[in-house]
Amino acid sequence: MTYPLDGIDLVVFDKDGTLIEFNAMWRDWAIELGERLSVAVGHDVRPSLYELLGFEAATGTVMPHGGLAATPMARLRGMTQAVLVAGGSSEVGAAAAVALAWHAPDPEALARPLTDLRALFLEIRSGGGSVAGGRYVAVATSDDREPTERTIAALGLADLVEAIVCADDGVAVKPAPDMILRMCAAVGVEPARTAVIGDSPADLRMGRAAGAGRVIGVLTGVGRRPDLEPLADLVIDSVADLRIA
Repeated sequence: MTYPLDGIDLVVFDKDGTLIEFNAMWRDWAIELGERLSVAVGHDVRPSLYELLGFEAATGTVMPHGGLAATPMARLRGMTQAVLVAGGSSEVGAAAAVALAWHAPDPEALARPLTDLRALFLEIRSGGGSVAGGRYVAVATSDDREPTERTIAALGLADLVEAIVCADDGVAVKPAPDMILRMCAAVGVEPARTAVIGDSPADLRMGRAAGAGRVIGVLTGVGRRPDLEPLADLVIDSVADLRIA
């Protein structure tokens, strides 16, 4: 099935859960963080940590409205420290435990694409649109810039992505519209001629708040159809289905 992007000049993708597998990047990270923090403070903090993250350890499921779904890493780290304090640790002890336990997933080794992304991006860029040479492709993510750029380079996409906006770029993060508005300004495309594609409610709310011409949900990440349909123009199984007519 094809989903035409008529009237669209800029296609903005979320990263984790939309372009690459979410669980491959974050499920084991959440489990390891819980184990490291528990050792660091001397008691099991996993229940409270997992509640913060919105992570169900029994099923390996990340909830669409939990902290792990769309919270920038710097903010998540601060929230994690607050959880330890609420659990009885001192401010100093909590800070030391987080400093010892905190780590980032490998943005190259764990980046598992959900389709042939290079072929998809080439198809999007070469087809339709009113800009010279075809549509633009961009990425808006709650991850930080350094790991995001490493992921995109490792996937062989750096030459096909016109713009990237990340959580540490100094703009308001999802679901605020600022990431989309910054990219639109950077490439000279109106929000009404922009499509936003993501797996979480925060992605879709960002698109709506920015006035995006099309907001599309995908079912490969944290959001399920009932979470996404009220916010989206269209919900598809995967970006693998986003073939341009």
